[in-house]
Amino acid sequence: MIIEKSNPHVGPSFSFSHRVRRQCWNVIYVVFFRYSFRPLHRWRAFLLLLFGAKLGKGVHIYPKARVWAPWNLVVGNYVGIADDVNIYNMDIIEFGDYCVVSQGSHLCGGSHDYNSANFQLFAKPILLGKHTWICADSFIGLGVSVADGVVVGARSVVTKSIDDPWAVYAGHPAVRIKDRLNVINSK
Repeated sequence: MIIEKSNPHVGPSFSFSHRVRRQCWNVIYVVFFRYSFRPLHRWRAFLLLLFGAKLGKGVHIYPKARVWAPWNLVVGNYVGIADDVNIYNMDIIEFGDYCVVSQGSHLCGGSHDYNSANFQLFAKPILLGKHTWICADSFIGLGVSVADGVVVGARSVVTKSIDDPWAVYAGHPAVRIKDRLNVINSK
């Protein structure tokens, strides 16, 4: 997918076939996905599945959510992804069951090597565990895993994996601020 040692000033960073697939997806996104009625979650899921997404049951992806590459999208059961969420999934981005991502959040799976002469593009996966909530306008960086049950507070920046389950993190950079009740094991 990513062309190694390319010069982005004079040539593409991605293979021709990848760029064609993304352009086809962009047309489908603009014409059929983005302007679909809000309750048509199954319709949007169908479009994502056509382009290789792996989706569980009961998935609610809202029409203004932006998915860069559906074939790198893995979504568990009963996941909610709000409007204006940017899923920049140059590598796999996976959402665990019952995960919620609130409006305006940005999941960024790609970056550039600032120590290379051509600012080489690279990508790493992002994994959000089960029962996580990424609150409004948060940023999740490439290579980050978020443990089950974690809440990331609004406008937080997560650049390192969060390994402590059932906790609340917030800030820039996000730090643990309190425990969260494990609602699964407390029943």
